[in-house]
Amino acid sequence: MILTEREKTVLKIIVEDYVRQAMPIASGSIVDKYGLGVSSATIRNDMACLEQEGYIIHPHTSAGSIPTDKAYRYYVESMSEDIELPPSEQDAIYQLFWEAKEEVEQWLKLAAALLAHLACNMVVVTSPKGTRQHFKHLDLVALQDFLVLFILVLYEAEVLQKVLPSKRAFTQDELTRLANKFNSTYAGMDSNEIIASKVKLSPEEKQISKCLAEMMAAEDKQICGKPHLEGLRLMLSHPEFSNNPKVPSILEVLESEEWLKIISSQALIRRGKIKIIIGKENPEALLQDLSLIVNDYGIPGTASGLLGVVGPKRMDYNKTISSLNYFTALLNNRIAQYF
Repeated sequence: MILTEREKTVLKIIVEDYVRQAMPIASGSIVDKYGLGVSSATIRNDMACLEQEGYIIHPHTSAGSIPTDKAYRYYVESMSEDIELPPSEQDAIYQLFWEAKEEVEQWLKLAAALLAHLACNMVVVTSPKGTRQHFKHLDLVALQDFLVLFILVLYEAEVLQKVLPSKRAFTQDELTRLANKFNSTYAGMDSNEIIASKVKLSPEEKQISKCLAEMMAAEDKQICGKPHLEGLRLMLSHPEFSNNPKVPSILEVLESEEWLKIISSQALIRRGKIKIIIGKENPEALLQDLSLIVNDYGIPGTASGLLGVVGPKRMDYNKTISSLNYFTALLNNRIAQYF
């Protein structure tokens, strides 16, 4: 059934009022607040039609109604993807962002913190990841007589760690000299280039070099980069999570990385465009009371990551999408300069 113009207006009012106040919306309040030029009975009839079509439901025996997943989907589909933050907010964010250190990880954490504050929800950002990872820096740390800690830093903002057994005990000075050799030899190389390198290595150095290449090759196979979460407390402050028995299970899923792999695959289908996943559209059952709004940033084929907002379905989609659009553009510019 095609909605009438008034039904569309009523549905928009119900979604936006429910987002603001988290309380069921009654026909009388719509008439009182918005003066649509019709009676409360007419609005009740419109709401009955919306309920019949699956856009709203009565959560209790009260007269108020709340939006369904279908209503939120209709609402976001009617919005422009190019909505923008007010210029004053853009200027304030720009100033803070461009004062950050010239480090990718610093940009990502700052972007996540600011976006979480604007959206009043949780933000996830993954470090930029290319098809190939490139060596930046290695630290070797003596743990015990026959154990060495690898701390491998990649240009794509990844930091990998691994403990490797050694055949003999190394002093820290020896390990520092070994690390310095690899830092000067392998700078900017990917795993294939490291394997193909003709530099002369001792048996011990070959063992380290092999470990480096294996760590980088394993990272190449990952769908998305290292995730960083921000604003979890902001998300949990919403009434949907008060005394909600599902919260521990939801947190367990969000703190894992498996759900990100699924979202990454979906987001890449719409590369360069925001992907909105509402309620039961999420394949992860425990996240079906939430909405996820994600976008990819960076340089396709060189280095790209994901930036997204996670929160209750009753989120401010307009504010969230406009904020996400702006931060995606900021990260695009920064990554283009960095890489």
